[in-house]
Formats: sequence, C-alpha cells, structure tokens
Amino acid sequence: MYATLLALHSLMRWLVLTSLVFAIFRAYRGWLLKKSFFKLDDNARLMAANTAHIQFLLGVTLYFISPIVNYFLQNFSTAMQERSIRFFGMEHVTMMLIGIGIISTISAKAKKKPTDEAKFKMMAIWYTIALLIILSSIPWSFSPLISRPSFRPF
Repeated sequence: MYATLLALHSLMRWLVLTSLVFAIFRAYRGWLLKKSFFKLDDNARLMAANTAHIQFLLGVTLYFISPIVNYFLQNFSTAMQERSIRFFGMEHVTMMLIGIGIISTISAKAKKKPTDEAKFKMMAIWYTIALLIILSSIPWSFSPLISRPSFRPF
C-alpha cells in the first residue's frame, strides 16, 4: 500500500504543478490584459485547488504510514540531525501545508471578489507565492539537498 500511495503522490505532483501553472497563466493574463473572468478561468481556479486537495489527502495518508516519518517521530533528536529524515518528517510537510493552505484560502476568497480584476490579481499573486513554496519543497531528482525520482513506478 505504501509503495502504491507513494507512486500516486509522485504522479499527482505533476497534475498539481500543471494545473497551478495554468491557473497562474490565466490569472496574470486576465489581470494584466484586463480580461473578463470566464468559465475557463473559474475552472482553472477550481482545478488547481482540487488537485492540491487530492495531493494533500495522499500526502497526509503517506505521512502517517511512512517508515521515514515513523523513524523521525520516534527518534526526534537524532532524526533532526539527518537531512533526509528531517526533510520528510518536518520540512516537506510543513511547506506543503502552507502552500496548499494558500491555494485553498485564495480559491475561496477570489471567487467572492466583486470585480474580475480583483479576482485575477488575488489569484495571480497568491498562487505564484504558493507555487514558489511548493517548488522549493519538492524532492527533485536533480536537487543536491534531497533527491527522489521524478516518476516512481507502481
């Protein structure tokens, strides 16, 4: 079960990033070009939030069954000194919760904004911040700090 969830979580990251980048593109386009907020823009907002929520559920499930996190929680003082253990036990989960929290909050607040420009501006700025937080906390295959494969097999 752990390996399957880990593979799904790894695959889902690409859907989250793609939907978030598309929502950001639509938001900047609408804001800077003073466009109307169309159904496609609302769907982009929803898709970014929904994929982030699914990824959150997968991640929380993984957090509670992960042998790395289990070791981190049981051997906290020792684990804090080990970069990869600390990353998955504390850093990754914290930063992802912040990123997904921003996406969730802004998705809800943006749809209530009275003008299209205000919706686009809020989404553009805050979704970009969330994307930067998320990108900084993904264990990329090319990272010198913590490295994991870009795609995990099932």
